[in-house]
Amino acid sequence: MAKETATYIHGHEASVVNTHARRTAENSAAYLLPELKSTDRILDIGCGPGTITADLAAIANEGHVTGVDYAPGILDQAAEVAAERGLTNVEFERADVHSLRFEDDAFDVVHAHQVLQHVGDPVQALREMRRVTRPGGVVAVRDGDYAGFLWHPASEGLTAWLELYERAARALGGEPDAGRRLKSWALRAGFDEKDIEATSATWTFTTPEDRAWWGGHWAERALHSTFAKEALKGGHATQAELEAIAEAWRAWTDDPEATLIIPHVQLLCRT
Repeated sequence: MAKETATYIHGHEASVVNTHARRTAENSAAYLLPELKSTDRILDIGCGPGTITADLAAIANEGHVTGVDYAPGILDQAAEVAAERGLTNVEFERADVHSLRFEDDAFDVVHAHQVLQHVGDPVQALREMRRVTRPGGVVAVRDGDYAGFLWHPASEGLTAWLELYERAARALGGEPDAGRRLKSWALRAGFDEKDIEATSATWTFTTPEDRAWWGGHWAERALHSTFAKEALKGGHATQAELEAIAEAWRAWTDDPEATLIIPHVQLLCRT
């Protein structure tokens, strides 16, 4: 039986969860929204703090949404988000995407946002997602691609951060440049090319508020997160190097000329 073989590099410290909680269906799954119906049965994989999951449940208000995550601790927060919104058609549970407990053809839509870059076997994960999706349904996946990040002004500190992140993520079993690989993984998982619709989208951070949010959180993550712990433990960086990276993020945040663009690839795979 396949099982999780990668370590989630970000962890679930406040600096991470707070960024995830800003995600909505509109800003993170817009490509999927035209496909959804009010009666859909939806599985949201890697639901994290549940903000996207809750949005999906509000859309599928005559159906049902199941949110799953491999980290059990985050599920309580997700349930609180759903309860605060008065949603009664959503539930949360722990699951490993490599080996889902659900029966074949159990869902109309299976969705995963920024998940496949963090799992040990993304092809097996997609096989499982395909298995539990009914004929005529859709598997929707979206992942960023770290090597495609663009920022201004040039920064040796941010370049060092990106090189460190990619090195540490791969050492833990993930693939940070997942976006460009999604279609390849989907084909290997058994989807026919004619049934795969691939598009791309970006997040852009340039306003003072966006810079403070993204740069501020990454300055914190560079020093106080699972990323920092794993970078030190794996010998990928020294404490001084992490401090320099944090300072680079703070400098970027304070620069009114600063811009960051993050590319994503997104697939609609029809079953």
